[in-house]
Amino acid sequence: MTLDTTINDDVSWTPVCPYPRLEPERGVAALIDGEQVAVFRTYDGRLFAIGQQDPIAKAYVMARGIVGSRGEIPTVASPLHKQVYDLRTGDCLDVPGVAVPTYPVRLRDGLVEVAPRQRPAGDS
Repeated sequence: MTLDTTINDDVSWTPVCPYPRLEPERGVAALIDGEQVAVFRTYDGRLFAIGQQDPIAKAYVMARGIVGSRGEIPTVASPLHKQVYDLRTGDCLDVPGVAVPTYPVRLRDGLVEVAPRQRPAGDS
């Protein structure tokens, strides 16, 4: 299981669901600080959270993507046009320069929690 230790507790974490309810290799959508987020649990128990919007199709569908891997890279393929994204970084593995945002995610007291993404100063 992934426990994000890079974000301290003064950040507002949003509970998404109990860990057992997040089925392996299936995504769920959540609203985090006004943004749609897709949350995934892989078969090995790791947790990932990425933006729900497919950056190519512009549709909010990533939680319905196909979870898999390319070598050691955990991935999700867009359910629309099948571009594959690295769940760790958000980078599209098929189209250079395209990416989805990633979000801090953790398991705490049996709940999957997601924090708002950290934006660089001046970024909106």
